[in-house]
Amino acid sequence: MPDQTIPEAPGWRPMAEADLASVLAVAAEVHPDYPEDRAVFAERLRLVPAGCRVLDGAAGLAGYVVSHPWSGGPPALDSLLGALPDTPETWYLHDLALLSGARGSGAGAAIVAHLAAQARAAGFTTMSLVAVGGSTGFWGRQGFSVVADPALAEKLASYGATARFMVRRLSP
Repeated sequence: MPDQTIPEAPGWRPMAEADLASVLAVAAEVHPDYPEDRAVFAERLRLVPAGCRVLDGAAGLAGYVVSHPWSGGPPALDSLLGALPDTPETWYLHDLALLSGARGSGAGAAIVAHLAAQARAAGFTTMSLVAVGGSTGFWGRQGFSVVADPALAEKLASYGATARFMVRRLSP
């Protein structure tokens, strides 16, 4: 799927099944209001290993990202996909979580740039996500814009009152 000539983002490596316990620990610390079952992370890793990365830190995992091809609005929080869509429309960033010590280091921007290059190489023209916890500023700096779509209101509600659906157009 992705072009293997795309260089890895500094500090980031492919996620492995052995990382899932640490990924869940990071998720619990960074996103305590958005708990997701281990099965959600395991399924995304199984379906799209190239979309799952972890950030190694001095004391263990300092962050992770989970992303995958998708169609339509965002998947519901804490839900299994079952399979990827036959005709995906966007590269969806399911989750990017960094422990406080990794924030401000450039690691988040680096992995977003890496995923954008990967998505572009795979033929995608957009990336999309749900920004939570007041993170729209970070995502805006990464080229994402809020998309107001009343049809997504019910699904976004499961992510909290401040959740925003955002899209980034990828240049060819």
